[in-house]
Amino acid sequence: MIGIKINKLPELENPVLIAGFNGWGNALDISKSTVEHLVNVFSAEPFATIDCDEFFRYDDVRPVVNILGGKLKSFSPPGGTFYFAKTPEGESDLIILVSHEPNYKWQMFTDSLFSLAESLKASMVITLGSMFDNVLHTDRVISGIASSDELIEVLKRKKITPVFYQGPSAIHAMIQTEGEKKGVPCLSLWAHSPYYVQGFIHYGLLSGMSRVLGDICGFAIDTDELEESWLDMEDNIQKVIDDDPDLTALISRFMESKTVTARKNLKQTINPDDKVIDLTEFLRSD
Repeated sequence: MIGIKINKLPELENPVLIAGFNGWGNALDISKSTVEHLVNVFSAEPFATIDCDEFFRYDDVRPVVNILGGKLKSFSPPGGTFYFAKTPEGESDLIILVSHEPNYKWQMFTDSLFSLAESLKASMVITLGSMFDNVLHTDRVISGIASSDELIEVLKRKKITPVFYQGPSAIHAMIQTEGEKKGVPCLSLWAHSPYYVQGFIHYGLLSGMSRVLGDICGFAIDTDELEESWLDMEDNIQKVIDDDPDLTALISRFMESKTVTARKNLKQTINPDDKVIDLTEFLRSD
């Protein structure tokens, strides 16, 4: 497995590989935060890392350093870590990848990913993404891509909208393509984030994505803490909206739209650069 350094392969029962990436497909940090949440909830243990020199450009994804009193305490290059988690009997064990999106050698990265999945006898590979879209901050829209007609029907039963899209892609699409070639069941789940709210983690969508994963993979996950965090955040967002007439008008126009088609039509008359709520400073002062 070129580019993956394995400490020791764990013994797992019917595992599902779930991958979340920072980078282009990580609006409001839903993709990366969801897999990090799974790691925390299930006390997942690391067992392999991605070789940073194989797949990443340091001038694009800068290493992070910690310097105290003129001394370099730590140096953290871009990369990724594979974790494993044992779940209660009867549920699928988990292989969790938390990673930056590779800058190059996508084919090599994908081949190594599936080699690892095959070694661990993974029954399915699921990639997570999130995009800015013409949705309300109160919406919890999750769409999906599947490698077979059977999995498309699974998405529909879970009320996950099949994706209709043409345009630039992320590593998720190559993983999906290779999975289909190899006959490995694959899903790609995408959270739709409101473009007018930025600078924070949308805990409502994070909770929604976690529940969908649990429903599809057959594991129980407690999202009460995420829901409480979202209620607090939703109140803060509403305060900002109430204090800004332009934002209030924007939200009213959204509320008046009753169908997905109507919301798409709104996109023709709303410039995403006109009004954006950046909660970074708001949260710092909270």
